[in-house]
Formats: sequence, structure tokens, C-alpha cells
Amino acid sequence: MDFLLIVLLLPLAGAVFILLIPEAARNFIRPIALLTALLTLLVALSIAYLLDFSNPAVQLLSQYEWNPRLGTYFIFGLDGFSYPLVVLTSLLSLLALSVSHIQERIRTYYSLMLLVQTAATGVFLSQGWALFYVFWEMVLIPLFFLINRWGSQQRQKAALNFVLYTLGGSIFMLLSLLVLFDKNPEHSFLFASIQRAAHHLSAKEQTLIFLGLLLGFGVKLPIFPLHGWLPLADVEAPTPVTMLLSGVLLKMGAYGLIRSVEMLPLAAINLQNILFTLGAIGIVYGGLLAWRQSDMKRLVAYASISHMGGVLIGIASLTHYGMIGALFQMIAHGLIAAALFMLLGLLHERTQRWDINDYGAMIKVTPYFALFIILAFVGAVGLPGSASFIAELHLLLGGFQQWSWAVIVLSLGVLITATYSVRTIKYLYTGPSHPELQTIRDLSLAEATAAATLIMSTLILGFYPTLLLQVFQASVEHFIHLFVG
Repeated sequence: MDFLLIVLLLPLAGAVFILLIPEAARNFIRPIALLTALLTLLVALSIAYLLDFSNPAVQLLSQYEWNPRLGTYFIFGLDGFSYPLVVLTSLLSLLALSVSHIQERIRTYYSLMLLVQTAATGVFLSQGWALFYVFWEMVLIPLFFLINRWGSQQRQKAALNFVLYTLGGSIFMLLSLLVLFDKNPEHSFLFASIQRAAHHLSAKEQTLIFLGLLLGFGVKLPIFPLHGWLPLADVEAPTPVTMLLSGVLLKMGAYGLIRSVEMLPLAAINLQNILFTLGAIGIVYGGLLAWRQSDMKRLVAYASISHMGGVLIGIASLTHYGMIGALFQMIAHGLIAAALFMLLGLLHERTQRWDINDYGAMIKVTPYFALFIILAFVGAVGLPGSASFIAELHLLLGGFQQWSWAVIVLSLGVLITATYSVRTIKYLYTGPSHPELQTIRDLSLAEATAAATLIMSTLILGFYPTLLLQVFQASVEHFIHLFVG
């Protein structure tokens, strides 16, 4: 049984099936979408028993002919880098669907959400650059319609910005991939084949190709100054879509960059200081802008830019600790960003307010909201016991090994995060009360379960990091061997 194909095609089959459901049976659409996402998550988790995490090689390979004359195949596989991201995608897709309360055109909405899951999973499963690129672009289509149709007042502008930024970066990525294909004597797009050929290129050739890939992946990461689409998209998209944007889409950019560094090591060495600088700018710039925001959704959007700047520094360090920190931060941020967007979005559904100045003294009114929002911000700061703490500790060690003064930038990022987190909690739960907010309902059981799943995941990884470290430890060691071996 091909479990990878099941994880990939189950959401796609669910999307198609939902589109075929007649209007008279519309009450079954949401349960079917949830069941599809739940089954996909269970299959993704069960794959762990089939993988040998002590082996850095790609495992569970499945290959089907696509166009052999062009060196393109449907080829899927998993390693320590990709497997955690497949699980993260499956988990966040399920939770995003669980807090979806769309009442209009629900067939289209749930189908598009499942298509996002399919495409993102395909990116992480692909073992060929042609197939990777197809899934990379495929993500764009359902997200465009989700933002454009179910977003807020400026949804059309946000959707257009998202498309233009993504397509602009993808053009440079495609050009780089075509150059690599041309340089490959095997005329194949397979990861392993292209990597063998790329390692024989000169440092100058690798650097030029890498810059094109950096523009493509940098848009999604996002790297300053390619981040312009993210704050508007996060603010205008409906909450479940925002959970996938920050929780999954940004990780696609980081994952693509890791594969690029692995493929073009000389370029990574040449551009190491530039990548660090871009990451440092992202940390400080994103953090300071988050600090200035009173709009809660915009605050978390800029905070995401800051946290992903840390991921970029970890990758750029080319050290064991740095890579561990980057990978851990990708998972930790995916969980925390999804939790914050979900909780703040559910709060907005009840109050119709995004501005933190319009809240106050709500801890007695909504104690469960308060508990989970405070824990989510604790996770964002990276206090001991959270997954972000493990990530930041490794990033500090990796950054210090490569650039001793990097500790200053990373520590400043933590300080800024703590400042805007405490500020937000203060405005939400202290100060004068608002009579009109004293009757809003707290989290429902289903909503509290979704929030608890995300928060408990960060705490489990914080107290028992070995659970995740053992998954990508061997892959990281193999990766670092390219630079120290």
C-alpha cells in the first residue's frame, strides 16, 4: 500500500467528492471535509512507523512515469526534513476546517481548503523539481479564490498582491530550475540527479542559480523586502485560511530554501553573510512593526516575519545547531501562529473588533480564551517549556558558532516579542471593562479542543524535544556534512 499517495490523494478525493454533493445534502459537506482531514492526519502519523529516522536517505519512494523524455516523473518520498512538515500540514488543515463556519458556497469553500492541503503536501512529498514546481504553483490557485471570495473588505487587493508576488518569484525560480536541467547531463529534474550535477558547477554558477531560487522561496518565507503580500493577506483572509497561510505556506518557502542550500552548497557559503543580514533585518523589522500594531491580526502577521527571520539565520549558519533550530522553529511557529490566528479570529467573530484598545478586563468573561491566548503568547516569546524555547536555544548556539555577535540580534528579537506579547495581553485582559463585551460567549468545546491541541503540541515538544529531534537529527547531520566533510 502506497501511504504517501494516500496522504496526497485523500484530500483531493475529498474535495472532488464534496463538489459532487447535491445542495439538498449540504449539511454533510462539513463533516465529510473534517473526516477527510482526520483520516489524512491519521495516515500521516502512521507513516512514522514505516520510517527509519536514523537513516538520512529518502524513504518510501514511489515513482510513476510522467514524461521520461523530459526527465519528469511522479516521484514521492520522505526524509527527516519533509516528514514533520507533512504532519504539520495535515494537523493544521484539520484544525482550520474545524473552526470554519462559512455559510455561503460551502461546497466550493471546503473543496478549496482541501486542495490547499493537497498542494502543500505535494510540495513536501515531491522528489523532483518539476513536480515540486507544479505543486508550488498549484497552492496559489485555491488560496487566491479563498482570499478573494471569503476575505474582508480589501480581499481583492490582498488576493491580487498574493498572486503577483508569488508569480513574480516563481518566474525566477523556474528560470533557475531550467538552467539546472540544462546543466544536468542526465537531463532529469529528480532531486538526486540535479544535485549531483549542481555539485560540479563552479561557485559563480551556483551563486547565480541560487539567487533565482532565493527570490522564489524568499517571497513565501518571506524575506525582507519580499514580504509585502503577507500582512495584507493575513489581515484580509478568513481566519482558517490565515492559519494555513502562516502555518504552512511560510514553511514551504523555508523548506525550498533548505533544498536549495543542499543542492548548491558553494552558493550558500558565498551568500552566507547576506542571508544572515536578511534574516537579522527580518527579525528586527518584523518585531518592531508588530510592536507598533494595535490590530491583532496585523500584529501576528508581522510577528511571523520576525520569527521566520530566525529560521533564515539558522539555515544560513550552516551549523548543526543552527539547522536544528531552524527546523524546530518552523514547526513551533506553525503551531503558535495557527493558534494565535485561530484564537484571535474566534474572538473577533464574537466582538467584531481587531483593535486591542477596544478590549479590556475580559479574563472573567472569557477565561478559556484568556488561558489559551496567554499560553500562545508564552509560546511565541519562547519561554522555557515551549517548543519555541528549544528552537531559539539552538538558533542562539548556531548563530554564535558562526557569528558571535548574532546573539545580540536573536536576543533582541526575543525581547521585542516579549514586549508586544505582554502589551497585547495587558490590553485584552486588564484595564477598564466594556459593558458590551461582558456577555460574549467563551470558547465552545470544539474550539477549546482545537486550541488545546495546538497549545499542548507546543508544550509537549518543549518538555520532550527528543520527539521531534530524533526525526530530523540524521538528516541534519547529513546536510551539515556537505559543509564540514
